[in-house]
Amino acid sequence: MTDTLATTPATTTEPAPRAMLHQAMRPRQLVMMSLGGAIGAGLFVGSGAGIAVAGPAILVSFLAAAALVVLIMRMMGEMAAANPASGAFSVHAENALGSVAGRTIGWLYWIQVVIVIAAEATGAAAITAASIPGIPQWAAALFFMVVLTGVNLVGVRRFGEVEFWFAALKIVAIVAFLVIGVAMIAGWVPAFDSTGFANLTAHGGFAPTGIAGIAAGLLIVVFAFGGTEIIAIAAAETSDPRRNVGRAVRTLIWRILVFYIGSVLIMVTVLPWTSEDLVTGPFVAVLNAGAVPGAAAVMTVIVVVALLSSLNAMLFSASRMIYSLSQRGSAYPAFGRVAANGVPRNAVLASVAFGFVTVALNYVRPDKVLPLLLNAVGSTILVLWTFVAVSHLVLRRRARRDGTEDALPLKMWGFPYLSYATLGLLAGIAVLALFDAAARTQLVATGALTAAIAGACWLLHRRQTARQL
Repeated sequence: MTDTLATTPATTTEPAPRAMLHQAMRPRQLVMMSLGGAIGAGLFVGSGAGIAVAGPAILVSFLAAAALVVLIMRMMGEMAAANPASGAFSVHAENALGSVAGRTIGWLYWIQVVIVIAAEATGAAAITAASIPGIPQWAAALFFMVVLTGVNLVGVRRFGEVEFWFAALKIVAIVAFLVIGVAMIAGWVPAFDSTGFANLTAHGGFAPTGIAGIAAGLLIVVFAFGGTEIIAIAAAETSDPRRNVGRAVRTLIWRILVFYIGSVLIMVTVLPWTSEDLVTGPFVAVLNAGAVPGAAAVMTVIVVVALLSSLNAMLFSASRMIYSLSQRGSAYPAFGRVAANGVPRNAVLASVAFGFVTVALNYVRPDKVLPLLLNAVGSTILVLWTFVAVSHLVLRRRARRDGTEDALPLKMWGFPYLSYATLGLLAGIAVLALFDAAARTQLVATGALTAAIAGACWLLHRRQTARQL
């Protein structure tokens, strides 16, 4: 496949069969999906772990991670708006850096997402089994996998509608939490004795664990934003992808500020950061402090919904990625076939297969499955974002050189300075990870996996090139 200019709107990087995918997703579904993708289990559960290591200064960690994801999404949005494709950043990397690079990041992403699908099903099943003891964990995992596989097989519009309501429920829950939290801080909740904003500086100061704590918090929270890349993948199946992806990316900033930063600010203001309840369940801890009836039960449901929403969206993303890889000759042709309803069914089934394998693992060793899966995906998001930033730099410079830069429907701010700053942030996070034992192990494992995939893709490229001679 020849390198083409992915930042030129008229460019087509996937063969004609891609048109078989129905552009049936509605703009409201894509916008809501972009919002839902930024509100996952990382916020509902992971924020407590971040508070434990950084104290109130976890807000700095979240702001740094939020700035990074906004910059990445702006670059990804520029490339997706100029050239919408089901392979998204994999296609753009192929255009910018060659077929080996594009296929490597495509396969790495697919493997990561396939594991995340299994992890989300396991996490939701574990919570369900703990809440309803009569339901075995493996049975809950099987039920979730079957239902959401069905959702992804019936058509993109129905998938979009399910994801729309998943996201809507999460948003309603966050808004309700923010309203209750503000009322508690203002002293309007009789059952709660407000201390105003004193908790932000009490108990050791705003940054009780110093820069080291902020850095450790950053390593925890940066991965909470994984999943936002679905905007670029799903945009190809909307009626006006260039306009819709721009709309979704432009509104990402205030959503992150309101929902992520706002929620964490409430947590560290209402309760002392040293509260053990914040670690295990920050949302429940705050609501219990305000004597909100049924807080634990409601938040349990919301967390399960967040996990299932992520599973649903990740299955969509994985199926479209392997479909795109097939279209580009890097996966079996069967994965590139599309059913009459516009769904690449073989790609969906291939993407969900590992999830069904973990159902059996949940039957054998339910307590060991989730940690193993989470460690496996590790720091792949850092590799993905690095490929996005480098691809954007190459393609934007190419567009400037060819005189097509002014035709871009969406542009990255402050090019190339903010693009280089993004790469600097990513490099800084990688360096921080090297000083943390768990993160270092994940980083090394991700590097080894990436190298193995790149080697396989290089051999495939050589074989395909030799056949063409």
